[in-house]
Amino acid sequence: MKKFGVLLVCVLLIFTGLVAKKKKAEPVMLEQLSWKPFWTTHMACIKGCLDYLEMDVSDAWLFGASGHAFVINVHETLCPSGPTAWNTSRTFELGSNVGYEIDGIFAESSDSNFAEKQNQAWDMVRAAIDSGYPCYGWELNIPEYYVITGYDDVGYYYYGPIAKIFKMPLPWQELGRQKVELLEVYVLKPEEPADDRTTVKEALQFALEISESPDKLIFEGYKSGPEAYDLWIAALENDTIFQIEEAAHGFKYNIQVWTECRMYAVEFLKEAGERLAEPELDSFFEEAISHYDTVARSLKKVEELFPWYTSKPSFFEDMERREKAIAALQVARDAEAAGLAALQKIVDVL
Repeated sequence: MKKFGVLLVCVLLIFTGLVAKKKKAEPVMLEQLSWKPFWTTHMACIKGCLDYLEMDVSDAWLFGASGHAFVINVHETLCPSGPTAWNTSRTFELGSNVGYEIDGIFAESSDSNFAEKQNQAWDMVRAAIDSGYPCYGWELNIPEYYVITGYDDVGYYYYGPIAKIFKMPLPWQELGRQKVELLEVYVLKPEEPADDRTTVKEALQFALEISESPDKLIFEGYKSGPEAYDLWIAALENDTIFQIEEAAHGFKYNIQVWTECRMYAVEFLKEAGERLAEPELDSFFEEAISHYDTVARSLKKVEELFPWYTSKPSFFEDMERREKAIAALQVARDAEAAGLAALQKIVDVL
């Protein structure tokens, strides 16, 4: 009987140990890290990280100094990938002028070393969060950017668009194997910002560069600058464009993102002019602000014709509505070209 009792105790101890080993670890979280609700989710994540680090950077300064306020990228079929499917490396570099550095890991699921990259990303994020640095990544849920708010022994916790469909944690082995099959994970750390003159000059130089749709920044089938509006207009003039899957969604999404960007372009130019306070530049800033304000207002008209939440399928077959949108896009295109010419004048002085 004594032997049976000893045996029972041993069994209980072993079982208790196994249960303890299987018990899920508590998540390690950056409790105050959140996401700024911009349509431009890349900027939303970066602003959320900056706010977490208590860095005093205005929304307009972030959009403009990183160059994103001046970007437009439209696909010939109005694909919803337009706002995110371009080479963002220069905006990362310009971020150092704002006062932050971004380090990250990028891979495609077809890469031979993809599993290794997933593991590197997992290690990088955990080390960063343990050190108090915020992270963000691509497609932790839908194909958009999300801040990574924490981790446990299974995977990532995150925050971003469409919270009602969040499924957390996302197992770390699944990151990069979602719909788009791209692995993008970044850690953001503060650094000393550049002086305002350098920041403004380099941001506007980038705006001029990307407006020419260079192959190193803009992918095949997409256009930037005034040519982006031409693609947009041509698509709306095509009677069958909205028979393409996701064209209507892509059309509305492009409107939201690029309207937001141009609104912040206006505010950035105002802030830049005030910061630099150089009389020689005043008239050029006023000229640029006027043109980009016209762009923003024209895009807003298109948004009002095709509102995000209340558009009906019949709206996209309404030729009168489409013609009004085309007219507004033509005004935006011409104002964009004039705005770029004004930016060149500022750069020439700087």
